[in-house]
Amino acid sequence: MTLFLPSNPLSNRVPKTPQDFTKPNIVTIDVGGQLFQTTKQTLTLAGSNTLFSNLFNSSEQNNTIPFIDRDPELFSILLSLLRTGYLPSKAKSFEIQDLVFEAKFYGVQDFLVESQSNPSQFEAFDLEKSMILPLSGRDSPSAIATTLNGSVHVSHGSKITSFDWSLQRKSTILTQFSAVDSLLSLSSNVVAAGATDFSGLQIIDLEMGFVVKTLNWENVTKSGSTVQAIGSSPEFLFTSFESSRRNSNSILVYDLNDGFKVASEIGHNEIFGADLDSAIPSTKLNWVPSLNLLMASGSHSGPSGVSGNIKFWDIRSRDLVAEIKEKVDCFSDITVSDTLSAVFKIGMNSGEVSYIDFRNMSSDNSWNCLGVSRKAMNVKKEGLGCKIESHGNQVFCSKEGELELWSEVLMGSLTTGKNGKEERIFKQNVLGRSKDIGGNRITNLGFGGNKMFVTRKDQQCVEVWQSSVRRF
Repeated sequence: MTLFLPSNPLSNRVPKTPQDFTKPNIVTIDVGGQLFQTTKQTLTLAGSNTLFSNLFNSSEQNNTIPFIDRDPELFSILLSLLRTGYLPSKAKSFEIQDLVFEAKFYGVQDFLVESQSNPSQFEAFDLEKSMILPLSGRDSPSAIATTLNGSVHVSHGSKITSFDWSLQRKSTILTQFSAVDSLLSLSSNVVAAGATDFSGLQIIDLEMGFVVKTLNWENVTKSGSTVQAIGSSPEFLFTSFESSRRNSNSILVYDLNDGFKVASEIGHNEIFGADLDSAIPSTKLNWVPSLNLLMASGSHSGPSGVSGNIKFWDIRSRDLVAEIKEKVDCFSDITVSDTLSAVFKIGMNSGEVSYIDFRNMSSDNSWNCLGVSRKAMNVKKEGLGCKIESHGNQVFCSKEGELELWSEVLMGSLTTGKNGKEERIFKQNVLGRSKDIGGNRITNLGFGGNKMFVTRKDQQCVEVWQSSVRRF
């Protein structure tokens, strides 16, 4: 790791090419005995106080060819990263940790992180299972939380295991929960965690391994408050609480910029008698930026079948803006896509994937089936246990152990439906190679950077899916 600046520019390791020094914008560098030429602009892209900027300064001040006693092949890859913003295809031949170590030496690790976690490199149609992240112990994952740079936190039993952006295991901590049911990343090292059988929402620093703060809902009966769902926006943290006696529920809004101070409370229900609608706590919370609304959804299984509701809340006025009541084919799982301006569900009975446009949210009969419609009242409950998530302009859903990808057809995509209204057209694709298809039922889907994370029932690991044509 020596930077040596030879006093003699015509050293025996440097060919006699004086024309190199007559080009004011060209910098020549000797790495491990191999010469590289680049421009001053490329080197300055690395920023100040990095070895690349030092190379530029040394070459300019001393009119010499700097020598670095390092691997020239790794240097070539990092120089290409500086030039294009992406790793070249030959980087596949190297272990990611070798690239990480070398990038830290040159001070360009931020460029490497960005190149590996850039969402623009997420190619939905070419996703393949690329690796497995093993977990310690016998417990299967119950929840996953991803970050924008592609790192992931996984709860399994009473533990939370963290993997950094390069998918190296960072830590495993033991929590106070017997099982973590809800997990949300607040930063690369801090998560919000809750359980349906343990009172309070905990803010946990995973790097330091301690609880920063515990948040509770003070309900009327003074009983404990269990967590049913967690969500967030850039400003707020949303938590769906239910009293331990299951006779009341509410959604609290916490200010992320004011020490988790309660900003408002919405959807507070005190349950009396057989009022099933008010008895349903929200089990999924999604922020919709374009509408500036919070979508809260929940379902309940009763004597007459599964019913549920989807509510859109204005968190500042605390007003209920729109509501969709689910009775005929209630959702097994639900998601919202701000990019596609729609809510998507998998029907519990039919297993169908359907959508409702933002413009028709107030109507209970505005669901449109994405594929060939089947009978909604299928007693086999084909949608039971299915998962659905949106990412960008794609919708991913699981059917047992397989993954489907739904994409909108943009060219001539509007057609006239049976009700005389215009409907959008979506096409289905099955993800993965033949060896990736099938397996145990999928329990969680998550997205971070250019990766998709998948967990399955009774498996003590996390699958990592990446594009087969990614720029790496």
